[in-house]
Amino acid sequence: MRDPQFTPEPNQVVLKSLHDLASGELLDRALVTYFKAPHSFTGEDVVELSCHGSPVLLRQLLDLILSLDARPAGPGEFTLRALSNGRLNLSQAEAVRDLINAQTGAAARQAARQMNGELSTFLQPVKEALLDIIVPLESSLEFVEDDLPDLALDQLTAKLSDLIARVEKLAATFHSGRLLRDGLKVTLVGRPNVGKSSLFNSLLVSDRAIVTDVPGTTRDTLSEVINVSGIPVQLTDTAGVRPSSDQIEALGVERSRRSMADADILVVVFDNSRSLTPEVVEVLAEVSDSLFLIVHNKSDLPPAERSVGSQSIAGIHVSAKTGAGLKDLSAAIIAPFAERDSHDTGLLITDARHHDLLRRTQSALTAALESLSHRLSEELILVGLYDALRYLGEITGETTPDDVLSQIFMTFCIGK
Repeated sequence: MRDPQFTPEPNQVVLKSLHDLASGELLDRALVTYFKAPHSFTGEDVVELSCHGSPVLLRQLLDLILSLDARPAGPGEFTLRALSNGRLNLSQAEAVRDLINAQTGAAARQAARQMNGELSTFLQPVKEALLDIIVPLESSLEFVEDDLPDLALDQLTAKLSDLIARVEKLAATFHSGRLLRDGLKVTLVGRPNVGKSSLFNSLLVSDRAIVTDVPGTTRDTLSEVINVSGIPVQLTDTAGVRPSSDQIEALGVERSRRSMADADILVVVFDNSRSLTPEVVEVLAEVSDSLFLIVHNKSDLPPAERSVGSQSIAGIHVSAKTGAGLKDLSAAIIAPFAERDSHDTGLLITDARHHDLLRRTQSALTAALESLSHRLSEELILVGLYDALRYLGEITGETTPDDVLSQIFMTFCIGK
């Protein structure tokens, strides 16, 4: 911009021409918006430029702005500024990161709920109830000649028990929450030419992997993320597991084994149209220490003998060619990890840090309850209660150490 008289009104979008300061050359016509403090994301004065999306153009504009003694924002800096200025609490700030990284619609909705303050809204009455327990105990310390009456002890015991149950119920959602945010790693394994790559493409609904009738076509692992009932599933196709004198194929098989070791669940693929050979026993032996599903592919072809000796090999029948059985396979993949209640119906704990602090809160409250039941001194009971209050404060940022904050915001993308 070369207009020295330009004084934008707050919260008004203005179309302006942007020029190179040295040459005067027109770079772009962009939308300029001025947000006056405290009515911005960070709570500070902020100017936003909305330019056309050319990477070359944006690089030019960034270089021009940096030449004016500006600097790039660090990882999560804007969100950290919003936290410092009271625009967000820590759990909301972390939800910004989770929303950016969400891989499914369900994960995005859960992050949006937490960004809207749902977790801190849930925790606030828990903190208030905890303070209602702390106050009479602190008062009792001031008047040491008066012991708490039995009725008061019974009431405190009931309140503590209720708090423990509420914290436990929320912490127990972490299994579903972690699954929703981080997803599953699923690896397709089997002998060459059983249709792993065809099955991979069918689950992706895309011709991502090369498929031929030549055994050993897949030489390397290939991964993509698919959405299975709102859960992000990282699906990995692998080279067929077999001894090989071909150096490249042998490297592929080794990578297949590393992918198998890293998977949450293995999908062991067999060819339904070919008789099962003793080599099948070798494949099953490779996966015996892992969680796995057996899939008989090519169910559109006439079936062959489905046993090895006296051993029958049961599994899910699918056809990568026609799509038959793929829904059953998708459901079977996530079934061992799914909770009874839907992951999309309530507030979930998706962050391991939050889960750890809730478990610490639960342990501190339980210790306080045991001290109360044994009629120990108020000082000992209050130790657990104050620990619990501090742990809850760390979730939303009131009592979070600076070094922990630094670690959290280093996980953000640059700038945001």
